Amino acid sequence: MKILTPTLIALVVSSTLINSQSQASSHREAPNISRFPTLDSTDFYAFNSYEEGRGEYVTMIANYIPLQDAYGGPNYFAMDPDAIYQIHVDSDGDALADLTFSFDFKSMLPNDNEGVALTIGPEGNQRTVAVPLKNIGGVAAGNNAAVNFMESYTLTVIEGDPRTGTKTMVMNSMSNSTEFQKPLDYVGNKTFTDAQSYQQYADQFVYQVALPSCEGMAKVFVGQRKDPFVVNLGKTFDLVNYVPVEGDSAPGAGDGEGFPGGITQAADNDDLADKNVTSIAIEVPKDCVTGNGNGTIGTWTTASLPQARILNPNAKFAKASVNGGAMTQVSRLGNPLVNELVIGLKDKDTFSTSMPSGDGQFADYVTHPSLPELLNILFKDAVNDTLGTELETLAPTNFPRVDLVTAFLTGFEGVNQLATVTPSEMLRLNTQIAATAQSEQSSFGVAGNDLAGFPNGRRPGDDVVDIALRVVMGRLCHPIPVNGTDTDLGLCAPEDASVGTVPFTDGAPINASMMNDAFPYLATPLAGSK
Repeated sequence: MKILTPTLIALVVSSTLINSQSQASSHREAPNISRFPTLDSTDFYAFNSYEEGRGEYVTMIANYIPLQDAYGGPNYFAMDPDAIYQIHVDSDGDALADLTFSFDFKSMLPNDNEGVALTIGPEGNQRTVAVPLKNIGGVAAGNNAAVNFMESYTLTVIEGDPRTGTKTMVMNSMSNSTEFQKPLDYVGNKTFTDAQSYQQYADQFVYQVALPSCEGMAKVFVGQRKDPFVVNLGKTFDLVNYVPVEGDSAPGAGDGEGFPGGITQAADNDDLADKNVTSIAIEVPKDCVTGNGNGTIGTWTTASLPQARILNPNAKFAKASVNGGAMTQVSRLGNPLVNELVIGLKDKDTFSTSMPSGDGQFADYVTHPSLPELLNILFKDAVNDTLGTELETLAPTNFPRVDLVTAFLTGFEGVNQLATVTPSEMLRLNTQIAATAQSEQSSFGVAGNDLAGFPNGRRPGDDVVDIALRVVMGRLCHPIPVNGTDTDLGLCAPEDASVGTVPFTDGAPINASMMNDAFPYLATPLAGSK
């Protein structure tokens, strides 16, 4: 079989409209969870901290509430007080949580939930009337007097099974209580003056905490951040209304000397450039999460609600509904893009409610993925007609897809494989591989000769869209650079992947410099008004 070169595939793509399924994260990855945006996990990150002096720490960030418009007042974006948000860690490889960080939120108004009120009307005909806004004046670091809405949370560390394990509530040493505060969203620059003043305000809500069975101090922060994910979302869902092959001689070169008609890297291609998210971030000493394993951990985030919710027909702020029954998981996220690109539509909600230990039920989606075959159906005839070739298929031909099983379910031996190998979907991180400094990180992670990046964990600056698209089309069947040497992983052969070396991309650039270089790493959120 003739192998299709990057140049040939680009020529065909340039002359053909690509009618394919989505190749990007929508932040609304399953039908049911799209109805619960406050519980929808948009992205999950786990990486060895690269802040100077924090090399012995691991950072985990779970982002929730997708597609936040900065100007989304007057209510902005609060967490669900009836939900439980959790970050899980498997330290030994049995696909079960050994350690869980559990966050429980509460919303409050001042004055016993009556809120701030103003006296309205002339003397003799006055009324005390509650105001409709979440703040009634400027807000600054150390001054919350004008805030009319507050969120707090408790953090519980669970050792062992999340339901039956040993639970310890973490203390806030600043208030000598178990409550931590969440900052008000970035309402705008009249409320906070400017981005610097908002960041100074938000920095108050980074807490140092003592964790059970942990000698060093951890950090925790919950609050609004700029959405770090980049993706050419609109055009991708419009039947991929662009040529998804690098159009420059090198990404970001801007010379137009790449593949004919290919998309060039441009900030305008990022449809999330004007969006915020809500982040749950925690940084812990490595020794606190590795347990008795080999130093590699598996991580994921979930959100759960009580099974039953009865709406209050006379709803009040403090009681809009009554909830009961067992906590039921409605959202789950480990590796990026799995539920979007791998799991079939009929099973997306099942995946959202399952745990890694039950991932055997989804094995066919990984060993025999449908996306490459969909692309083959849409591309093959056009490719053969245009080039006069007789290619049998554009999709990888190695079945079962051991390369995808390794990438999604087991990890790579010597890189991010846990002590016990239990096929399961988790974000795997080798805590013993030193972090790469921000200025030296490759957006392509391991494939970019940077072992501290995706799929060895995931950092905010890793270009997971491009990486995932290339991997699903067979990139791992070809040698990849590891420690400066092209290495054959032995998972499949080059002849198994005719387009395995094509530089697929959505044209939305990302790199570590777009983030901060210290906890909680994600950039200051966008202002609702300037």
